[in-house]
Amino acid sequence: MLAASGYGSAANSTQNVKLSSILKLAATDNVTIRRIDAAARPFRFTEEQVMADALVTVAIIPRERFSFAERSLESILAHTRKPFELLYIDGCSPPPVRDYLIQKAAEHQFRLIRTEHYLSPNVARNLAAAQVRTKYVAFIDNDALVSPDWLAPLVDCAESTGAWVVGPIYCEGEPIATRIHMAGGAAEFVVENGRRVFREEHCHYGKPLAEIGPTLRREPTGQIEFHCALVRRDAFERLGPLDERLLSACEHTDLCLLAWQAGATVYLEPSSVVTYVPPPPLESSDLPYFRLRWSQAWNNATLERFREKWNLDADDPGMLALAQWLPKHRRLALEPIRRVLKAFGRRPARFVENRLMIPIEGAINRVQFPVARYAKPTTRAA
Repeated sequence: MLAASGYGSAANSTQNVKLSSILKLAATDNVTIRRIDAAARPFRFTEEQVMADALVTVAIIPRERFSFAERSLESILAHTRKPFELLYIDGCSPPPVRDYLIQKAAEHQFRLIRTEHYLSPNVARNLAAAQVRTKYVAFIDNDALVSPDWLAPLVDCAESTGAWVVGPIYCEGEPIATRIHMAGGAAEFVVENGRRVFREEHCHYGKPLAEIGPTLRREPTGQIEFHCALVRRDAFERLGPLDERLLSACEHTDLCLLAWQAGATVYLEPSSVVTYVPPPPLESSDLPYFRLRWSQAWNNATLERFREKWNLDADDPGMLALAQWLPKHRRLALEPIRRVLKAFGRRPARFVENRLMIPIEGAINRVQFPVARYAKPTTRAA
């Protein structure tokens, strides 16, 4: 048994902290590791330890729910050409999903790491990174569906360009690979009205892949997202671990900004397509993690950390826009109630939602996940 708690905070952008000095797995019973030695492995490996034929480890990470995990894993197993290593981080999934993952790990001989408490995404990614033995790690969320031959182009891009970070075209929703969520993006600091502000953009958002895809080419981009991201393992040696104080957002932006700051590159690889499938629906077993994942405690701590780290004003327009989006996304859990209210007409439904549902939901979330307990990198859900 190994534990994945108490890593400590992430490295500052000016620090060069080695991941092996921070990611230490304590000997407790919080994590079960399958298909791996019982002792925690160091981050650095000799060439003899690195798998001879696989350049990449696919690391599946919990994003916001568990009910989609089976479809996502089956997609990855069906559409990923070997050789590759597969590592699955299971952050306290409900028993049916847990049992399914144990069965699949035995059947396909991949490594399964389970915690008995919920994980923020960067904590899960750092837990995976500590186990990676290959040149690259491809982080992918457990609500993503991959298109055939999605992985090889990402590796080829990194090998050909030397990029530290590579992202595919991200589509959104079903049917898969139809509507673009993001195909490259901007993340930069600009001067507006005499002050420094943060600006980001999702390129080609909402456009049809069939129309835009043929016009895209492999090229540097400001940022990619963690729906799927290929990262060179050596990057962690330079940058340190992913920032675990970014609990609910900005993780991808932070990594890309740090990579560009270090003189490295971030690339879009348009011959790879991965589809993010957001809720609804949410199963009842998804709700405890979903509400924590987008809780006000995690959201506020994340925004504060990003502003502090990148020297942004409290009223930075980019951060204010994100502060509005985060609780709106959490309220996707209210969709079943919204459907009932719509039967009474659009205006009454909107009135009830704005005057009652939203304030009550926010108050319940703040009580359920108080800042004093939950605004920290590693925590247990109540």
